[in-house]
Amino acid sequence: MRKHLSAATLLLSLATAMVGSVPATAQANSADRNAIQALYKNFTDAFNKKDANAIMAFYSHDTFVFDIVPPRQYDGWDAYKKDWDDTFAMLPGPASTTVTDLNITVAGPVAYTHYIVDGTVTDKEGKQKHLVVRSTDVLRKEKGKWLIVLEHNSFPVDLATGQADMLSKP
Repeated sequence: MRKHLSAATLLLSLATAMVGSVPATAQANSADRNAIQALYKNFTDAFNKKDANAIMAFYSHDTFVFDIVPPRQYDGWDAYKKDWDDTFAMLPGPASTTVTDLNITVAGPVAYTHYIVDGTVTDKEGKQKHLVVRSTDVLRKEKGKWLIVLEHNSFPVDLATGQADMLSKP
């Protein structure tokens, strides 16, 4: 019985020591998650102001993006910045967006997210277009700041019609 008690005491001591080290990691993870949540809030604010320069502050210079508009891909910060400039020129009216269903996973200096972007944009004739976009990002912590290095935006496609479902629902 004494051996079992000693083993149990040892296991309890190890578990207590391990749990004692978890809060620092959990706090770091929580701080990173909070910083990433703030990034998406600030991104939304920049989008609603149609500020391409502010939007691009959230992207690494070596970013790679699959966006919802042609061409198929944007390789690098300059290419994606041009996409935002072209988009806002084509849609000069009011715009609004929200990010919902944000899921964040942090693994050291890398994180990945997936979320839904629900927004409305206005074209040159004043016609509003409502879009619901699925997005997945990979972020990297660079000099203490989280930046998006890979982004994939998409719509589900109805295979029977070949048309994008731009108002997709779960």
